[in-house]
Amino acid sequence: MAYQRFSLFPDSPSFKDLFSARSLRYRWRNGDPVITTAIMAICIVVWAIEAVLFLVWPEGGNAFVNAGMLLPATAVRHPWTFITSMFLHQPTSLWHILFNMLTLWCVGPVLERMMGHWPYLALYLLSGLGGGAGLMVWAVCSPSGWMTAAYGASGALFGLFAAILVVYRRIGIDIRSMLIWMLVNFLMPVITPGIAWQAHVGGFIVGGVLAWLLVTGLHAFRGKSLAWRTTVYGITVFVVVVAIIVGCNAGNPLMHMSLLYQ
Repeated sequence: MAYQRFSLFPDSPSFKDLFSARSLRYRWRNGDPVITTAIMAICIVVWAIEAVLFLVWPEGGNAFVNAGMLLPATAVRHPWTFITSMFLHQPTSLWHILFNMLTLWCVGPVLERMMGHWPYLALYLLSGLGGGAGLMVWAVCSPSGWMTAAYGASGALFGLFAAILVVYRRIGIDIRSMLIWMLVNFLMPVITPGIAWQAHVGGFIVGGVLAWLLVTGLHAFRGKSLAWRTTVYGITVFVVVVAIIVGCNAGNPLMHMSLLYQ
């Protein structure tokens, strides 16, 4: 009689299968949350690098985080930080990375299966960009906001919250449990000081608008494929968000100071 090796998670792929090209192709075609898993893996690996650097070389850890975080005063000069900041988390706090990854795993797979891999990735990245735009808008409203740095996946996550709210309302699914989870996340800046709620609001608005356009949008576009609508609406939302960021940067005091010294 043959005995199988004990596995704590018998239905989960092995570590070898998780990274094999054949397994990835199968899971991609099967609609498994490949993008969500990849985002989580990147965030965890980046956080581990941060944590190790801060233990063995604090100056290097600070330089690593500073290079990737989003600072409204320098964000337009360093546009990559709108993306890199989504994958950074507080290196000295396990709570930040755990809470964000738990949140991502709660909503990400559902949306990725509904939307497909590429539309879901577009939603995630545009929501994260919307979080950066939220910080820029706040900097215009509050002068101290220009020097308030932020990083984390929260802006993108709130875009996913808004999207799933729009989709669930559209198809008539009970959203009460989702509303409770969203309320907990919205209250986090009140409970824990230092959280960039401005990024939450920006990501929520952008994710909600994009999701609404995809499920409703222009009547003439409703017969088009989801990929086509994602491309058209995604580019439109991207252009609008970039215009907001550039427009806000016109009031950047650091930019005016640099002009004085030219």
